[in-house]
Amino acid sequence: MNCADESPPVKTASRAYRVEATSTKGGTASVRAKQRTIEFDASAGQSDTLPGPADLLTAAFAACALKNVERFAHLLAFRYERAWIDVTSERQDAPPRMIAVRYVLHVATDEPAPRLELLHLNIRRHGTIFNTLAAVCDVSGELVAEPPEVGSRGGID
Repeated sequence: MNCADESPPVKTASRAYRVEATSTKGGTASVRAKQRTIEFDASAGQSDTLPGPADLLTAAFAACALKNVERFAHLLAFRYERAWIDVTSERQDAPPRMIAVRYVLHVATDEPAPRLELLHLNIRRHGTIFNTLAAVCDVSGELVAEPPEVGSRGGID
């Protein structure tokens, strides 16, 4: 196939994100994103109290999944009360890289199984951080429906 036979690349919209980070000798660091500051560990070792870069990457995965629960709840008219996620990531030492992400996403809802599958499919298909990590390591998990709490309103709005 020669170059004349190739289709032009598909251009997609992009967004830029900017953060500012700083660290002091000894490894206490912080990153400023928008109007918030997050402290993290940039030491040569591993802090018992501050999250390190791998923790922040794992947290970004969790944030992506939860953001997409909310996003697709609006797009799909999916009713839920709350969502929470447990994420475990695995790092290999040589060469250093993330090799796996495992998750259990819990959603308090009374939606039927096919709607849960649709929500999970959309999260897997359209999550930016989800897809970025899935391109470079094994990502697997499940969505688990939990019964909504019985409240004074008698169900989910």
